[in-house]
Amino acid sequence: MQANMSLAREDVFANLPVPTALRKMILPAISSQLIVLIYNMADTFFVGKTNNPYMVAGTSLILPVFNITLCLAGLAGIGGGSLISRLLGQEQEAEARRVSAFSLYLGLTIAALFAAGIAFFMEPVLALLGAGANTYGYARQYALCVIVIGGIPTVLSNVLANLIRSIGRSREASAGIILGGLLNIALDPLFMFVLLPDGREVLGAGLATCISNCIAFLFFAVVLARMGRGSVVTFSPKGGLPRRDSILAVFGVGIPSAITSFLFDLDYVIIDKLMVSYNDLALAAVGIVLKVERFPLNVGIGICQGMMPLVAYNYSAGNERRMEDTIRLARRLGLIVAVVSIALYELFAVQFAHLFISDTQTVALASEFLRIRVLATPLMFLSFFTVYVFQAFGRGRISLFLGVTRWLVFNIPMLLLLNAVIGMYGIVWSQVTADTLTVILSFYVYRKYRPAVEGRKETDGKG
Repeated sequence: MQANMSLAREDVFANLPVPTALRKMILPAISSQLIVLIYNMADTFFVGKTNNPYMVAGTSLILPVFNITLCLAGLAGIGGGSLISRLLGQEQEAEARRVSAFSLYLGLTIAALFAAGIAFFMEPVLALLGAGANTYGYARQYALCVIVIGGIPTVLSNVLANLIRSIGRSREASAGIILGGLLNIALDPLFMFVLLPDGREVLGAGLATCISNCIAFLFFAVVLARMGRGSVVTFSPKGGLPRRDSILAVFGVGIPSAITSFLFDLDYVIIDKLMVSYNDLALAAVGIVLKVERFPLNVGIGICQGMMPLVAYNYSAGNERRMEDTIRLARRLGLIVAVVSIALYELFAVQFAHLFISDTQTVALASEFLRIRVLATPLMFLSFFTVYVFQAFGRGRISLFLGVTRWLVFNIPMLLLLNAVIGMYGIVWSQVTADTLTVILSFYVYRKYRPAVEGRKETDGKG
């Protein structure tokens, strides 16, 4: 069985035509990203059916903190997964197995610590996020379910998805995420409108999310059991710790990935804080927009997730032509998706807003915000695409530089500046202006610092 798995992996990574290999890797990844988005949006959708903007605002406030759990998963999953693909390109399967176990236990540890921290410091965290008298109770209910109780299975599910994808099994990696998402969509109305009394809709949405993530983790546990003891992805610590340089490589890519994702969420927190200073309806409107705009962005992330193992493997194996072909095709696909999304959102902004709430004022604000924010979609894709490419190369310092510069030098200062100068709509326009600068910087860094393809020589992840 192990020999067959190795042959299948070699086929995807090294032998299939690039369009075919990329299709096999990215289609499941895109599917799982869209399902994740839909089930995250499902909570807002069903809560919006109460026509209570405070419930919508309360759940929107927790979204950035919930996404921090995904940052923690990225630390272990992207850091470990990128290294595993490179190790397989160097034919170091035993070391890849040790890296897998290390990454899983790393994810478990940091998820447990984060959940405990939120539980103990719930009140100041919610105050920092901008929860007021009308939204505090709803935000607390949601946070207890999806972060305090559901944080560990959420993180482990995402770590496992990244690790399984890193060995070329994108379909299995995505199936567990899709299962959890579909369950959440089905359980939301059951808990919100059938099992729990009126006024507890937010609690019902949180319970549905928590249970669905637990079941997704159980699915991945079954997948690992069926893959057998010889699988590269394993919970077994019997192989011992990976080499010191491998541990450094996991953190060298994983920490920049987590920091970059955290800064993305910090940007959302600042948007919420600035919007709430105007009124709760503006907060609810921007909360809807920040979810709707994620459709093309999540497709782009799926493209990057499917691309990264192929690029990492062929970079380490020394196959420069195949690596470059993969990068070019993936970039082209992402830009096509971005352009199509601009057309659709400009035409149907009101209809998209109506999917979440029927309040006339909130819909009007959300549709105006969406038409502006969507213009940044191709710029946003190019920005995180370059980061993913450097993660595939194992160049953690460069990916960290790009991520930190994007958010701390361009995006967040632009938010504050345009809010001060223009007001509420300056918050919305900030993404386009900041990411224009980010893309210019990304092109320069890629041309200047793209590493030469030598093959069979692992980097330490430091860039």
